[in-house]
Amino acid sequence: MEITKETTMGEMLRYDMGIAGVLMRSGMHCVGCPSSIMESLEQACRVHGLDPDQVMDDINAYLDFKKGQTAEA
Repeated sequence: MEITKETTMGEMLRYDMGIAGVLMRSGMHCVGCPSSIMESLEQACRVHGLDPDQVMDDINAYLDFKKGQTAEA
């Protein structure tokens, strides 16, 4: 799955629950809030005053790291 600024929070979390940790470290502590599930990454970042490009980079770094760990196993 490609994560973009238009990807909803629900889509990301269904794809990989580990993304919740990345979002929480970024300052989004409402990851489990039902109303956030339908928000895009960009909308959620705007609400929290975060740079969506930076958060997206952090998510992709996590996914790349995880992919690397799987490849080594």
